[in-house]
Amino acid sequence: MDERLACLAELEKKILWLSTWMIHNANQRHANQDGLKIGGHQASSASLATIMTALYFAVLRPEDRVAVKPHASPVFHAIQYLLGNQTREKLEAFRGYSGAQSYPSRTKDTDDVDFSTGSVGLGVAQTLFSALVQDYLRAKDLAKEHPEGRMVALIGDAEMDEGNIFEALLEGWKHGLRNTWWVVDYNRQSLDAVVREGLWERFEAMFRNFGWDVVVLKYGSLLEEAFSEPAGERLRGWIDGCPNQLYSALTFQGGAAWRKRLLDDLGDQGAFSRLIEKRSDDALARLMTNLAGHDLPTVLEAFEAARRHNRPVCFIAYTIKGFGLPLAGHKDNHAGLMTPSQVDILRGQMGVRAGREWEPFEGLGPSEGEIRAFLATVPFAARGRRRYRAPAVAVPERLSFTAQPSMSTQQGFGLLMHEIGKLDNDFARRITTTSPDVTVSTNLGPWVNRRGLFAREEMSDVFRRERIPSTFNWAFSPKGQHLELGIAEMNLFIMLSALGLSHSIFGERLLPVGTLYDPFIERGLDALNYACYQDARFIIAATPSGVTLAPEGGAHQSIATPLIGMAQDGLASFEPAFVDELAVILRFGFDYIQRDGTAEADEVNWLRDAVGGAVYLRLSTRSIEQPRRELDDQLATDMINGAYWMRSPGPNAQIILAYMGAVAPEAVEAVGLMAEDRRDIGLLAVTSADRLQAGWTAAQRAREHGLVHARSHIERLLAAVPENCALVTVVDGHPATLAWLGGVHGQRTRALGVEHFGQSGTIADLYRHYGIDAQGIVAAAQAVAPGRPIRHLRMV
Repeated sequence: MDERLACLAELEKKILWLSTWMIHNANQRHANQDGLKIGGHQASSASLATIMTALYFAVLRPEDRVAVKPHASPVFHAIQYLLGNQTREKLEAFRGYSGAQSYPSRTKDTDDVDFSTGSVGLGVAQTLFSALVQDYLRAKDLAKEHPEGRMVALIGDAEMDEGNIFEALLEGWKHGLRNTWWVVDYNRQSLDAVVREGLWERFEAMFRNFGWDVVVLKYGSLLEEAFSEPAGERLRGWIDGCPNQLYSALTFQGGAAWRKRLLDDLGDQGAFSRLIEKRSDDALARLMTNLAGHDLPTVLEAFEAARRHNRPVCFIAYTIKGFGLPLAGHKDNHAGLMTPSQVDILRGQMGVRAGREWEPFEGLGPSEGEIRAFLATVPFAARGRRRYRAPAVAVPERLSFTAQPSMSTQQGFGLLMHEIGKLDNDFARRITTTSPDVTVSTNLGPWVNRRGLFAREEMSDVFRRERIPSTFNWAFSPKGQHLELGIAEMNLFIMLSALGLSHSIFGERLLPVGTLYDPFIERGLDALNYACYQDARFIIAATPSGVTLAPEGGAHQSIATPLIGMAQDGLASFEPAFVDELAVILRFGFDYIQRDGTAEADEVNWLRDAVGGAVYLRLSTRSIEQPRRELDDQLATDMINGAYWMRSPGPNAQIILAYMGAVAPEAVEAVGLMAEDRRDIGLLAVTSADRLQAGWTAAQRAREHGLVHARSHIERLLAAVPENCALVTVVDGHPATLAWLGGVHGQRTRALGVEHFGQSGTIADLYRHYGIDAQGIVAAAQAVAPGRPIRHLRMV
């Protein structure tokens, strides 16, 4: 034990040095050509050096997964460097191009990042939902080859202000959370201030109320020894009552300041005075800053005790921001940087010779051989890198549904999922659905009736047991495949992120499908972006959408979501009008979320389809007449690539109408009205503005790089359209969604859509109000490409 502690103490020192030097090097050695601050968080890294040393080099096992608080990224990279998972070149380029990332990133960093944590709070919640996914897999006898792992979050105390953490806690309680550790770095300082008094008491009460064990790590071994001396309890009492700001200030000022304040407050010329006066200023400073979060024996004992059970544990670890650095305790130290002279002093204290700052074993007491031997026994690294792969699940060649003359895409989604639910194959078994209390109203009810709700322990449907008639069978069991969530969209997207990384985190592939109301995507947008940034794979069906949800009013009518679908990286966005389109796209989606190929563009659509990603379906409750047609391979491919001709334009076309989604009937009607005057008019059905625009942009870029043959799908579709032909676009969403189409060949364009909050009314009322009804479309066409007046056209 003594030898292990000695090696850990040396590694702790080395990690503190490397993380500090990494930030200093980035700020002092890189050419700052654009004048921007490079930054870093030397103090925030220092406060976690002890805890992360104990975890990574002694406590964690290969099956454990960790979300490192964003500002401790340099400590993480330093640890990975010592374990051989990070390179010196990446460290030297920290916060630079192709260097180690400012915040841990699964997709951007080359070392073994479990969870990205750039957006504070989200990585914390991800560990909770990953623990629930682990329980889901094990209940289904999946991932059994790996022992149960702990999902660990290292949290800054100010990070606990994030609301999504509290939402996640409630969901964890509902689902019987296990195997989760949250370690709060309680340094009592945030970005701009010192944390309010007594916050840890609120944390403790909150976690206990949600069924967590709470372990308060407050005093280190030096302080505990001092408390056992005569008058030691008076010292404990003084520290317990010391305001956070005063404690921080005295820490920054050092031993002499501690001595004066303690003797002024408690000096008695007796036992207490002797307790203080027998220690030098340096020794007194070490004593008064010996909080448990910086005491290796204390944190090791606490972590190892918690490994003996699987209950969720919150460790409230008292630390000092900037511990071991001259910045320690100062309220401005969050983004403060050490001066070159301060770094030189620290280098000398660490025994690091100039020019050998990056050497992993420089300045350590034990020999290089001894440290290497110790690192070779670290449990966490016993299996090497822990990024798993899972085979793809075969997707049926076609998804079937019971066609009806008039349907909505939301209804069609429910029918498609219901038919999948009837299947007895690995594809159906791997699908996992989830929804924030809108399962029935997003048409997932029939799927849930067939596949059941998930719980680790069986719970019967009380209504069914009491023989009360109900459309839905809400039985919970380990066999269930639907995870019901409370009304919190942040939780939905973090759950989808956890489910969508199952193949990489646990080595077992799931096919996650989530549903929510389309306008409420914006309530969970940070978590959606976070999920995509991690390259989580899932399908999100958002419905109902747009002002087409007419009676609900502006609060439930989405406007900007088509633009979100276009702008969000890692997410392929679709808005089909008809259910046969949806069936093709949903089938493609189940395949697409499993892809893991190269980033080379597909020369048919110039998209990076081999890479794959998540999928967003914007659906509608509007029931519209369905086309009677057989889909050949080319038409299905066009639907997937983003558009197809519902009516091909003739050689003398003066106007092209492009529509997307639920406004299809108005577009068809408008073409009928205009056909009296313009017989070559074309009708373009857009199924994905996102993929059309992305392919067009990629093809232009390819041509700029010499690939003169590059043509995107939309360029080919519009190739035969005369140059003087005008375009009218219409969508139940922001008009910018399709406005760019005119730029493909430089044609005059009038973009119709919704720019302002909606109101209650009928679909006809609102379409007329926004000018996206048939007559509004015709009026726009007349304005952009004047022709003979059309009879019965009202003024709009």
